Amino acid sequence: MALILARLYAVAALNTLFTSLNSPGQLKGWQANGGDPCGESWQGITCSGAGVTAIKLSNLGLSGNLAYNMNNLGSLVELDMSQNSLGGGNQIEYNLPTIKLERLNLAGNQFGGNIPYSIFSMSNLKYLNLNHNQLQGNMTDVFSNLYSLSTLDLSFNSLTGDLPQSFTGLSSLKQLYLQNNQFTGYINVLANLPLNDLNVANNRFTGWIPSQLKKINSLQTDGNSWSTGPAPPPPPYTAPPPPNRGPDQNGSSNSGGKSGISGGAIAGIIISLLVVGAVVAFFMIKRRKRKSARAAHFEQHQPFTSFASNEVKDVPYMKPIEEPTTIDIESLASPASVSLKPPSKIASHKSFDDDDFLNKPVAKKSNTIPIKATVYSVADLQMATDSFNFDNLVGEGTFGRVYRAQFNDGKVLAIKKLDSTVMPFQSSDDFAELISNISKLHHPNLNELVGYCMEHGQHLLVYDFHRNGSLHDLLHLSDEYSKPLSWNSRVKIALGSARALEYLHEICSPSIVHKNFKSSNILLDSEFNPHLSDAGLASFIPDAEFQAAEQSAGYTAPEVDMTGQYTLKSDVYSFGVVMLELLTGRRPFDSSRPRSEQSLVRWATPQLHDIDALDRMVDPALKGLYPAKSLSRFADVLALCVQPEPEFRPPMSEVVQALVRLVQRANMTKRMLDGDTSRRADDQDQDFI
Repeated sequence: MALILARLYAVAALNTLFTSLNSPGQLKGWQANGGDPCGESWQGITCSGAGVTAIKLSNLGLSGNLAYNMNNLGSLVELDMSQNSLGGGNQIEYNLPTIKLERLNLAGNQFGGNIPYSIFSMSNLKYLNLNHNQLQGNMTDVFSNLYSLSTLDLSFNSLTGDLPQSFTGLSSLKQLYLQNNQFTGYINVLANLPLNDLNVANNRFTGWIPSQLKKINSLQTDGNSWSTGPAPPPPPYTAPPPPNRGPDQNGSSNSGGKSGISGGAIAGIIISLLVVGAVVAFFMIKRRKRKSARAAHFEQHQPFTSFASNEVKDVPYMKPIEEPTTIDIESLASPASVSLKPPSKIASHKSFDDDDFLNKPVAKKSNTIPIKATVYSVADLQMATDSFNFDNLVGEGTFGRVYRAQFNDGKVLAIKKLDSTVMPFQSSDDFAELISNISKLHHPNLNELVGYCMEHGQHLLVYDFHRNGSLHDLLHLSDEYSKPLSWNSRVKIALGSARALEYLHEICSPSIVHKNFKSSNILLDSEFNPHLSDAGLASFIPDAEFQAAEQSAGYTAPEVDMTGQYTLKSDVYSFGVVMLELLTGRRPFDSSRPRSEQSLVRWATPQLHDIDALDRMVDPALKGLYPAKSLSRFADVLALCVQPEPEFRPPMSEVVQALVRLVQRANMTKRMLDGDTSRRADDQDQDFI
């Protein structure tokens, strides 16, 4: 049965590939539906038994793209689509076959973007050729698992940045071609590789060419900015190499006459240094213990510094879309990045002399933090919420309660009253730093900060109010009179939410881990555009404390439960869980269901690649009004996101691109993307077919 399913999946992948290549007539035997690629001898296909082991379609004038389900070709050993016109500037399909692939050749095409992350999983890969494409950007660290790779050719692209550290693990690499890119930095990571051929010409490398590489027979390094002076000296306290002068007439090594130092003298110097060092270390340790005790007392009386320093750079303000009527599937560009800095050290971490510590006053932080948000008084917010009346309570989450606020000018906003037990601010400066940072986050799919209040010890945040509430409520708490979300709206919500995470992960600098991505934090406006809430708040709280405070059963990645550490990849996992909610209509964890179905991820993931089972998993509220192909592609994306191993989950930029391609392939019209809920669901889904 397994062999039959594998064969069906392989045929489906080749059918999709034929369509993605614009159904070229020059591919003899190929079909858009069904067929037998092995028994009917499709052009360029090699089989072993019932498995497709090679696809060789080089130099045939092909256009279009690779198939989205190439990973279904589980027996594929070689894929050669070189010297065509594939890609059209789009990124290489991330869902490449990984299990047995040994040779991947996509050279001489028009692929853009970066190197696909799925290459990380190709542990059997021996040959990778992506030359003469339009690849760009810094290389992601995808090479650490490619121990069998012997040839790597990335030449004639527009790749930038330093060479990734994972290059040092390419223990079988013999040929490396990086010429005609825009790489920068040093090439020291290549020093100990077993290279026979190396070409790094016409880049922007600097520094010195390691001496090990100069021994390579075929070495090309022209067109870089190499340092011409002597190589840097060895690190301090490292003895220089002995002079190579050969033995003297007595058979002993010549030390250079009177200027030399005997071995006994060197030993004496070393012993003396060790003794002096030990004495100095003893007194330093004693002194540090005294200062630590004082510093601990001092720290208890100083304010806690939040997740960003005072010197936060201003960024251009990007006005939120007031009437977001369409999703721009053509543009993947994100707004200007926000510059956040790591935690600044509080005063007690600084080293003081004892006299300085005892006699000099400690300067307090000056509150010069730039904040671009409206300041509200407690009285204003009390009046707008009827003294935070229970009737105006619209939600309660990890960080506190949220109230609906109606102001005199008719404006309706949402007030988040922060829970002091979760976010304990030691001073107004701490809260001001937090406000400064989250006020700089601007993206159409973020719930942006409007204002704040910090009077009388209160810490309140003011956000836009979205009338359709949260995705969680719409999926799980709607009554029988509520109209369910159409399939189009679900795809739209997934794509917008993915773009919000992509902004936090890959546009903000440094990256922001949301830590609390879940359907209750995805707010929907009147046109069902998603707005991710709580961005930047969890960064203020250490991982261990946040894990103890949050209650997101079913959303947390396995590694967070094991290590307590949140990462970009744990956010990707949580995003996959939300996609599962959109697909099935089920809660991430539901104790009312049979034990085997309580955990949504555990129940759903084994069925995501079974077409019949997938059809049974779909939210009954859709009443069958969804396109099978779109559903399958949606399931493929989320399956990658909820993989148990974090290194196998794609970055959010690849998730965004996959969902964009899903929308493009489904031929959604702009009318569909407007989210026009007045149309009948069955009429809407005609646009997918």
